[in-house]
Amino acid sequence: MTGDTETRRTIVSCAVTGNITTREQHPRLPVTPAEIAQAALEAAEAGAAIAHIHVRHPETGRPSMEIAHYREVYERIRAKNAELIVNLSTGEGGRFVPGEAEPRIAAEGTTLTTPQARVAHVVALRPDICSLDFNTMFSGRSVVINTPRNLSIMAGLIRGAGVKPELEVFDSGDIHLANDFLAEGKLDRPPFFQLVTGVKYGAAATPETLLYLRSLLPADAAWSAFGIGRFEFPMLAQSFLLGGQVRVGLEDNVYLERGVLARDNAQLVEKAVGIVRLLGGEVATAAEARARLGLGPGREPG
Repeated sequence: MTGDTETRRTIVSCAVTGNITTREQHPRLPVTPAEIAQAALEAAEAGAAIAHIHVRHPETGRPSMEIAHYREVYERIRAKNAELIVNLSTGEGGRFVPGEAEPRIAAEGTTLTTPQARVAHVVALRPDICSLDFNTMFSGRSVVINTPRNLSIMAGLIRGAGVKPELEVFDSGDIHLANDFLAEGKLDRPPFFQLVTGVKYGAAATPETLLYLRSLLPADAAWSAFGIGRFEFPMLAQSFLLGGQVRVGLEDNVYLERGVLARDNAQLVEKAVGIVRLLGGEVATAAEARARLGLGPGREPG
């Protein structure tokens, strides 16, 4: 599964804003649709083949699920770059904060909504890829909830839109669930997995953990991995050495090195490209990444 590190071309993905990082943590975090699209385009120029997109409310910077925000980002990207693989998040809308007096009643901060609402922008816009999170876990004050029923509905709607899901997994049990979906025909093959490490109470960001997670993947899977915070670049190297693709971005980490804020997403991509090349690899173009993941040419929003 590791391949030939001297000739293998590695796909670099950039997660440009996410839904947790704030302007207080990084003053140049992209927030408006124009800023998010520009960050994706700059990441592509630096070597990223995939841009992983969340959107924000421009006035407040808080996470958004509005189709209009996603549409503007997508259209701005496509106006200047037809090849970049656009990966829209479906992670928003999965958090439940139990009330203190009555845990059954949602407290402030709850975003939990229907599976149909979580993928409405994917059905409307038909991007190249969208994330499909298989985790149910404690996160901050909230519980992230992705039940098999809701995931099945989301997977069906994503398939109906002709979009390839990126299966985001945060621990070994998530992979087992995704493998069951593959065995039951709820997901098309070959799959594309994203292994998330370093999230508190999820998979640890260690070589041993990544090796174990990789061992659970189907033989036909394409996969990528990343680490959160200070684990971003060490896990990038581990993923490359084990034959995986890599991911960076301000969603995951705001520092270029200890105590030094990255200039922007593009600088994080530049460092990722440098590490891949230092280890003897080369970086895949967007066209090469499309071929590797079985995607067609870039398309306009639906």
